[in-house]
Amino acid sequence: MLSEWRALRTFSLLMALGLSGCASWFADNTLDPQVHLLKVEVVRARLLEQRFMLYFRVNNPNDSDLTVRGLVYRIHLSEFLLAEGESSKWFTVDPKSSGYFQVPIRTNLWQHLREVVKLLKKPDQPIPYYLEGTLETGIFIGNDVHLAHYGEIIPGDLIPE
Repeated sequence: MLSEWRALRTFSLLMALGLSGCASWFADNTLDPQVHLLKVEVVRARLLEQRFMLYFRVNNPNDSDLTVRGLVYRIHLSEFLLAEGESSKWFTVDPKSSGYFQVPIRTNLWQHLREVVKLLKKPDQPIPYYLEGTLETGIFIGNDVHLAHYGEIIPGDLIPE
């Protein structure tokens, strides 16, 4: 009984000493990656369905690999919601480098046809857009990086001649 008590006490002491450094195991001094929308490409534009390809760059400022598990997004064009969805493509960005990925989107602008026609009357005038979302990173312990990006597109650049 005495040896069991001694073993239990020794084990408790080791656990206390070991767990005192546990906080440093979870201290996270890594920087959030930066996400940039590089390009919006029109894939197909029909009356009831429009398809676009969004091109993104993810910058990893840290000294370790960054695993990206996906992107949840909402895109507003001017005053209306253009598209929302989720991409679940996994990829890894090397330390201190950039990775690129594409997200196909499909939408139906029929309900916003009047607004779109007004915006397209002046193809050289920029149209504001807003991208919001969450970049899902990490393998075992997830770290969601929230993003918000304002920008402009020029419709004349997207319309083939």
